[in-house]
Amino acid sequence: MSVLICKNAAAEGPGTIEDFLNEKDIPFTIVDLPGGEILPDTDVFNTLIMMGGPMSVNEAEIYPYITAEEALVRDFTAQGKSVLGVCLGAQIMAKALGSRVYKGDGKEIGWYDIELTEDGLRDALMRKLAAHPQAGDLWRKFKVFHWHGETFDIPSGAVRLAGSELFPNQAFRYGSRAYAFQFHIEVRKNMVYDWLKDEDIDMDRVKTDTEKLYEVYNARANNFYEVFFKKQALNSKL
Repeated sequence: MSVLICKNAAAEGPGTIEDFLNEKDIPFTIVDLPGGEILPDTDVFNTLIMMGGPMSVNEAEIYPYITAEEALVRDFTAQGKSVLGVCLGAQIMAKALGSRVYKGDGKEIGWYDIELTEDGLRDALMRKLAAHPQAGDLWRKFKVFHWHGETFDIPSGAVRLAGSELFPNQAFRYGSRAYAFQFHIEVRKNMVYDWLKDEDIDMDRVKTDTEKLYEVYNARANNFYEVFFKKQALNSKL
């Protein structure tokens, strides 16, 4: 098993995904696309992860590596390999799979609820994310960290897993191994503060929410990673 991680912005690395992969001794390669790094031979990878970035997926003429990532999505999903797209990465997945990506009615910046759909409640990986790490009870609605102003339509053949009040499409699954999250599952606490320090928002509220929510959120994310990467490891042995 080997994981290919595509960075779309210098500041938006894999965060807790990288922490988890290191802890579990799962091999991975990070490619800094805006830094000019070239994608390696992807045949040796069975998992693709695409991170966020401030640009639009519709600006591929400015950021040509977005087109390369769209091709990767189609290639990995066609081969039944695993894909996880985060924020911009999720939008790249949506566009690669034939859907429209466009500006939302506003921006979601900070900690806001998502709510699982009926399909989300039935999805084994989403249930891991939704289960409270300490109490074990399943939360259909819970807070996640957002930093985005664009959204997407759900691709044909995909399953909508979650939505929020402002953005109905927050997560989808394509096939059994490709997941797209509009929200940032991967943030470390310091990433929240670094990203939002120049935003015109109520930082006191962000700091209060972060200190209150982060430990449980990080545990939710790790529970998702545990099943996502275990599933991919089992698949690589078939």
